[in-house]
Formats: sequence, C-alpha cells, structure tokens
Amino acid sequence: MKPAIVFDLDGTLIDSVPDLAAAVNLTLTARDLPELDLPTITGFVGNGLPKLVERVMTHSGIDMGHHGELTRITLDNYMRAPTARTVLYVGVRDMLEAFTTSGHALGICTNKPEAAARQVLDALDLSRFFAVVVGGDTLAQRKPDPAPLLHVFKQLDAGPRFYVGDSEVDAETARRAAVPFALFTEGYRKSPVSALPHHLAYANSGNLPDLMEDALSGISAR
Repeated sequence: MKPAIVFDLDGTLIDSVPDLAAAVNLTLTARDLPELDLPTITGFVGNGLPKLVERVMTHSGIDMGHHGELTRITLDNYMRAPTARTVLYVGVRDMLEAFTTSGHALGICTNKPEAAARQVLDALDLSRFFAVVVGGDTLAQRKPDPAPLLHVFKQLDAGPRFYVGDSEVDAETARRAAVPFALFTEGYRKSPVSALPHHLAYANSGNLPDLMEDALSGISAR
C-alpha cells in the first residue's frame, strides 16, 4: 500500500505571509497603530491565527483583553482576500500531481482555521488533491498536539504514513505522533535545519517524490 502523506499548508505548500500581514496591518491601522513589516509578522507565524494575533498584540502593546475581538477582526480581514498575494512554492503542483498519480492518499493538517484553509485550497485549485482537510479549529486540539495529524491519517484510512511541514511546530507534531517527517527548508522555521528532527529535508517540492521514495525504502529496510 502506498503511504498516506499529510501536508502542512502555510510555509509548506504556500507562501501566505503577505496576505496574513495585510490582514494584521488592517487590524492595527484601524486602531491607529503602526503597521508591522513582513519579517516581523513572519516571525509570529506558526501556531495558528489566535497565537499570531496574540504575538502581534504583545509586540504592539495592546491589552490582551481584546484578543478575542481582534482575532475575529483579523480573520475577517484575511477572509476577504486570502489569496491576493499568496503563491505556491516552486514545484508544489507537479509534486502533488506526481503523488496523486502514483496512488498516495493525501491530506492537510494545518493550524489555519479550516474554512480559511479550504477557501485558499479552492482558490489555488489544490482542493482536488486532498481527501481530508483538518484546520486549527477542526478539533479541540491543534498542532503540536498530535491529535489533528492522527485524525487526518485515520480519515485517510491508509497504512504507512509521512508528514510534510516547514516548522518547529510541524517537527514536534510528527515526533509526538511517531510519524516520519519531511522538512521543507524554505518555509517559516526559525531554527537551523539541523535542530529539527526529520527523516529528510528538501528545498524544491518537485524533488520530494523521489526523495520520499528513497526515504521510505530506507525506513522499510530497517
């Protein structure tokens, strides 16, 4: 049986920070606060929208009592144009076509809200590749808790497993789920590649099918 492969979304398949930054800065300017630059907001990404907003609020000196309100406002800002500036990383579409053609079951496990994730996947013509999509609000838990990832694999009803992501959160999720991990090195990680446990690392998504086949052969031979 071909392994099921589950992907993170932001920072792994898509570069979405420009749209997230636009949503955050709309929230800030509405409160007469200065905008944040792209590198700063990139550093706040990785644990879902509520955590992104919390980090922005801390950075900007906003009373945390407004967290729920500002999270809703920022999500509304984002949902108005979630793919205006978002792009696929190099090789992603060819990679997904290759995995689908070779019979892999594919899923998404992201901390992005599920409705936003599905809207982005639809807009970028990626939904057709994924049988299951789990977002940060689908379950009571979110990554790095392993429950969302294990839930995706259970829904895919497949045997061997592999998780693909770009960050410390993804690496920790895979570790807790005891699932082999492929690290995309060009995403939003903050640590050196060597600091994140992984079975393989790649910089161009078009190379992942061959790299994963080699890695799976090594794992099965142990």
